[in-house]
Amino acid sequence: MKDVITAWGHENVTAKHRTTLEVTKDEHLTLRGDCIIGVRADKAIRDIDERIKDWLREGKKIRIEIILPQYGLKDTLTGFGCEGLTFKHERDVVVRKSDYVCDRTLAVRADKAARDINREIVEMLKDPTTELRFVIKRS
Repeated sequence: MKDVITAWGHENVTAKHRTTLEVTKDEHLTLRGDCIIGVRADKAIRDIDERIKDWLREGKKIRIEIILPQYGLKDTLTGFGCEGLTFKHERDVVVRKSDYVCDRTLAVRADKAARDINREIVEMLKDPTTELRFVIKRS
């Protein structure tokens, strides 16, 4: 079981945030958005496959692959679901190292945040033509 979100790079991707990682449907990114690794996403949290949402609501583990198909680059992280996830946000998908939950939260207690992503991937994501595949898999 998996779901894939396709997003794109942006010149202001810095991926410096210590506790979160995000992809968004938004087209623009300021330097303050240091957790965002991809913009112009084709899905938000509310659009994720219902079976994955059910899995996460049970507190189960997921694996997320961050893939740049043009460059053959990949990084992987894991996180957990929890009770209280709503999956209601219309624009964003956020993975957190903490236990904080809001309408944008996909997973908590993740083993990586934006700053932990492979720096070669981050550099490639500074180019708006770089395609990012955010693959969510039941673990």
